[in-house]
Amino acid sequence: MYRIEVNGRWCKKCGICVEFCPVKVFTEQADGSPVPTYREKCTGCRMCVLRCPDFALEVEVEKSEGK
Repeated sequence: MYRIEVNGRWCKKCGICVEFCPVKVFTEQADGSPVPTYREKCTGCRMCVLRCPDFALEVEVEKSEGK
């Protein structure tokens, strides 16, 4: 599974990450903020990271407990 972080201070709520995610991990809150609602679907392609004009996203492999 992947850890998906949205930096709220940098995000301008443009919706690019929501639109470009090929597996639709993100949903938008009422104010336009992206939320990784379906992070179990994430394939780690990082399209959201590559398309974000504000560098507000981070996608990393989630480390297992005890390793």
